[in-house]
Amino acid sequence: MQADHVHTHPVNFDPTWSEPDHYEPTPPSNRAYRIGIGGPVGSGKTALTAALCRAFKDELNLAVVTNDIYTTEDADFLRRAGVLDTDRIEAVQTGCCPHTAIRDDITANLDAVETLEERHPGLELVIIESGGDNLTAVFSRGLVDRQIFVVDVAGGDKVPRKGGPGVTTADLLVINKIDLARLVGADLEVMASDAARMRGELPVIAQSLTETPNAPAVADWVRSQLPVRAG
Repeated sequence: MQADHVHTHPVNFDPTWSEPDHYEPTPPSNRAYRIGIGGPVGSGKTALTAALCRAFKDELNLAVVTNDIYTTEDADFLRRAGVLDTDRIEAVQTGCCPHTAIRDDITANLDAVETLEERHPGLELVIIESGGDNLTAVFSRGLVDRQIFVVDVAGGDKVPRKGGPGVTTADLLVINKIDLARLVGADLEVMASDAARMRGELPVIAQSLTETPNAPAVADWVRSQLPVRAG
C-alpha cells in the first residue's frame, strides 16, 4: 500500500525559487552578446535556434553553442539544416543534468563561446541552447545576457501555471507549436492568461514555426535586446 503524502511545505514555500546565481549580470563589453534558450525536452528549442539562425545569418555575425548530455545531436541537426556554416556551431556534451552546465558550472559553455570568438573575430551574437530540462532550468547570468524559455502546447495548457524559475523569471517565455493546440486539447487562452499571471510584466510570445519559420516575433525581441552598434 502506498504511503500517504503527509509532509507539508513551509508557509513561505515559493515554487519559483531557485538557487542563487553565483554571478552578477554584466553588460557585454568587447564580446558577443549571448542569448540562452532553455526549456523541456521536445519543446522546440533546437527548431527555434534554427529559426533565429535563418533570421539573423545575413544580418549579424552569429554563432551557436548547443548542449546535449551524451551526444552532439542538436549541433548535428543544425549543421545538416544548413542554417549556419558548420564552423559556427559548437557542441557541448554536458555528461550531467543539463542545468548544471548552464547554471552551476558554466566552464564548458564559456570555453565553447571563447572558441567561437577566436575562430570568428567580431562575433555579435552567440545563441546558447540548453539540453532539455525541466521548469527549474535557468541560465547563469555569468553565461548569458538574456534568456528565453520555451514550452509547447503538447505539454498541456497547465504548464505556464505550474511556474518554476524557467517560466516565471526568463526574460522571454515562448509558447511553441500553437498550431497543435486543437489536436492536443490545449486552450491557448488559458495558457496566455496563466503565463501573464505568473510572469507579470515579462513578455510572452506564442508562435508556430510551421506558420512562421523564421520566428519573426522572437527575432524582433532579440533585436530589441542587442546593444546598439556603432556606425
